[in-house]
Amino acid sequence: MQLNVDALRRSERAAGEASEAAPQRPDETMQLKVDALRRRLPGRLRPADRHERDKRDERDQRQETGEPDELRDPHQPRERQEADEPQPQPHETMQLRVFRQKSAPDRKTVPDRKTDAARKPDAAQEPGRRADRRKARRSAAQPGPLARRTAPLLAVIAPYARKLKPVYPRRGRTGWRRWMPSWRQWIGLAFSGIGLTTLFLVVAYAATDIPENLNSYATQQDNVYFWSDGTPMARTGWVQRQAMPLKDIPQDVRWAVLAAENESFYSDPGISFKGITRALWRTVGKGDTEGGSTITQQYVKNVYLTQNQTVSRKFTEAMIALKLDNKMSKDKILEGYLNTSWFGRGTYGIQRASQAYYGKDVGQLNASEAAFLASLLKGAGLYDPTLGPTNHARAVKRWKWTLDRMVKIGKLSKDERAKYTTFPEPLKRNPLSDTGQQSDYLVELASQYAKDSAHLSDKDFDLGGYQIYTTFDRKREAQLTDVVTKARKKARESDPKTAKTAHYGAASVATDGRVVAVYGGPDHRKQGFNESNAATVPAGSAFQPFVYAAGLEHGVIKQRDAPRQQISPESVYNGDDGVPVSTPEGPYWDRSGRKVAAHNDDKKSYGPITLRKALAQSVNTPFMQLGMDTGLDKVKDTAVASGLLSSTMGPQVPALALGNARPSAIRMASGYSTFAAAGVHTEPYSVLRITRNGATVPVDRPLSGQAVGTRTAQQVDDALADAFRTAHPTAAPASARITGKAGTTEDDTAAWYVGTASKVTTAVVVYRMDLAKSLAPLPLKGIGTTAAGSVPYTIWEGAMTPLG
Repeated sequence: MQLNVDALRRSERAAGEASEAAPQRPDETMQLKVDALRRRLPGRLRPADRHERDKRDERDQRQETGEPDELRDPHQPRERQEADEPQPQPHETMQLRVFRQKSAPDRKTVPDRKTDAARKPDAAQEPGRRADRRKARRSAAQPGPLARRTAPLLAVIAPYARKLKPVYPRRGRTGWRRWMPSWRQWIGLAFSGIGLTTLFLVVAYAATDIPENLNSYATQQDNVYFWSDGTPMARTGWVQRQAMPLKDIPQDVRWAVLAAENESFYSDPGISFKGITRALWRTVGKGDTEGGSTITQQYVKNVYLTQNQTVSRKFTEAMIALKLDNKMSKDKILEGYLNTSWFGRGTYGIQRASQAYYGKDVGQLNASEAAFLASLLKGAGLYDPTLGPTNHARAVKRWKWTLDRMVKIGKLSKDERAKYTTFPEPLKRNPLSDTGQQSDYLVELASQYAKDSAHLSDKDFDLGGYQIYTTFDRKREAQLTDVVTKARKKARESDPKTAKTAHYGAASVATDGRVVAVYGGPDHRKQGFNESNAATVPAGSAFQPFVYAAGLEHGVIKQRDAPRQQISPESVYNGDDGVPVSTPEGPYWDRSGRKVAAHNDDKKSYGPITLRKALAQSVNTPFMQLGMDTGLDKVKDTAVASGLLSSTMGPQVPALALGNARPSAIRMASGYSTFAAAGVHTEPYSVLRITRNGATVPVDRPLSGQAVGTRTAQQVDDALADAFRTAHPTAAPASARITGKAGTTEDDTAAWYVGTASKVTTAVVVYRMDLAKSLAPLPLKGIGTTAAGSVPYTIWEGAMTPLG
């Protein structure tokens, strides 16, 4: 493309002359540099190349015309002479002016002063604006402080970075080598991978939080119940776990576990890079899984995560373990691990494992036993020696290896290691699984009392971890259970049909309120309710001591408006059968309009009789009248103060004195124990103390107070001693202080015996009830008595032996 510059110049001059007569308007000029145009044309040359081309053209022209080359100085080098020659000047700028069409012809010759005046400020401001723009460009182009500091480093790195820049295919290579990175590029890729991986791990670590909510299954524990002597009685809960403070776990047990699982526990960062790499290789490369975890990682898995063997779970486990190791002490991590790990036989935690395999607490383990328990962490199903000979051989080998490791790391001396040459055989079965049938009733009583006295909700109690130390005496419980079992068996042999509906309830309560033994039923799985705590049948004549105590304590009123008169054990009442009951106003009439009369057993009459003797011989009529003279409200208050529940008391009618109340065996024993305790009643309780993972749980102490006066209690107790001696003169030594009384009901639906020996009161009740049909008591038909005597007394005597 050729541009005629001269033509353009002439056009420009003509335009200038034509515009002299007219006012000048600012025009927009598009300037095209000729050199720039030439650079854009095909075959563009650099300035040096153009100059060389021009010189060649000039020499060719001279040769054609024959012009001598005298202008060149022969004494001057040709290059210098050529340099001194005048250089061809580049063409001037070609200006293309674009004129805008005027809007009106009449404005050619008339200047617009207002417009000129308005444009002057803009013209004056234009240089300032350009200066501002130049400053802005300079300020934008100037590097910041950070860029100035890093500029020297970037200048050094830049050449190497350009060499590391991958260029594919590579120049100067052939074949497959063209597509392979150079060693520099390999190094760059390696360092880039390391950097990106490090950045990813840092971000992942910062983004990982330790979960606030622990794995509920991992923290759930069982509740353990102990006999009064401290030995385990039973456990409840979905899992067998009991947390123990680390201070209560011996050093040998701790280091046996560390030697077997993670000897560098106290020095590692919470994870094992070697173990993780091995586990990932086996998980990803070979398709199976293998553990490579530290104790911290295992604890995280037990408490926060699931047991799924996946790469994502493994990565999360490692991140949490790192963070947990920085926030929690090593001792706390070890404590948590020992209390949450699976040891087989349904047990979690070292404490429960110790009890399951050796029948003792973890504090009693030696290094040899600890080494075996540590081997179970590798897999209880593989190392429990009771599961087969292969397991036994494997367990012995692991046990020896663990002890040797303890010697190697300096936690067991060689002399002590030499003592452990025999494998510590564990128990054949878990003793905690054998709770027994009666213990279920004991646990029911103790758990309810524990929740009430410690103010624990069902939800908190079900989370477990509680150790409930009960008041139950193991020997008395076994003795009571055995004697009732024999009585049941004998009843089935004598009258199988009647014995099917027979029920036996018994309870032993100490004078200080402790429930030391109960018989709740034959099998808790078949009979859920507890016979010892059931209020089902009337007390009958066994209620007489409470009427007697009320009369002695409050006195009697025999006439209207007469003051109360004190009575004594020698006060005489009518003991005849069928004597009408009277009030201060006269005879007592029932709703049918008949006089109410009391009746003795077998309709026997005793004539005038003292109250003490009437109690000893269980005569009903004197006590029915005594109840009316004392006041039925006073009788009820005395019975409740002594231990009976107000909810089990019958209506306040004359029959109240004959025992229409329906107390449980526990409450009857508690009421009689009040008289043996000099009138001080203590609410029956079944729990001595409660702890949770070694920490004491506050428990409300049982209420106690003076139910009746000491003198009154002594008088009632003396009468009960007479009753025992009258009915069973040779049952106990004369020196022994034994009290007791039988109880029968008018319709023969229940038989009782309640007595005290050695500051323990036992109440026994026998009755019949067909639960499949109704809750109405049935006649005993000989179940309550035998040829040898009363069944309740036989049970009571067997449970209290030896008497005295």
